[in-house]
Amino acid sequence: MTDRMRRAVHEHGIAGAGRGPDHITDPVDPVPLVNIANALTVFRIVLVPVFVVALFIGGGHDTVWRIIAAAIFAIAAITDRYDGRLARERGLVTDFGKMADPIADKALIGAALVGLSILGDLSWWVTAVILARELGVTALRFWVLRHGVIPASRGGKLKTLLQAVAIGVYLLPLDGPWHVGAAVVMGLALVVTVFTGFDYIWQALALRNRSVAAGRAETEAGNGPSGASGAPGVRPRRNTG
Repeated sequence: MTDRMRRAVHEHGIAGAGRGPDHITDPVDPVPLVNIANALTVFRIVLVPVFVVALFIGGGHDTVWRIIAAAIFAIAAITDRYDGRLARERGLVTDFGKMADPIADKALIGAALVGLSILGDLSWWVTAVILARELGVTALRFWVLRHGVIPASRGGKLKTLLQAVAIGVYLLPLDGPWHVGAAVVMGLALVVTVFTGFDYIWQALALRNRSVAAGRAETEAGNGPSGASGAPGVRPRRNTG
């Protein structure tokens, strides 16, 4: 008997030693934490301080460095488009990715907004509204983490796309109608930002309520009353002797 056959007999018994893999009953290998999708997400986070340094070189208004900062921002934003797609297509979705992906988005967008406001290129109230929403949603995610994970929604992705396009135009040393266009796109991004913020609040409350209700149902099922005379539905026999 070969080593392979011995292992098969040990794992499945003699009757199942020759069977092929069962994709339903056989255990599924867990998704590795270190994968290409998570690597892109971490890479985006690493690019954030690099982007900030490039933005402020030369007082923040050097033409060459503004273009470099815009290029770094664009590369980081592109990784946001592909990390989630790779995770879904290759079965690499992990809880870390679900949490880290929106956090990476917030770090990149937040750094760009604050930098532009410091340089006087973007009103502080715009930055304040967006950051308040982003920090609030992040707090909600951690608040309901023990009940489940709220993945990034399509509305959230649209919000990030609009913000990224507007920020990209603000970063480039462009004047005239380009800034008008950036302001219009940023206005649309603000509307989507506020709307999706309320949507995340609803999702967080719904997730928590479902989890609490499921836990309460399990507790009641485990502590439910048992039949007083043994098995439920069996009528006790009277002593007729």
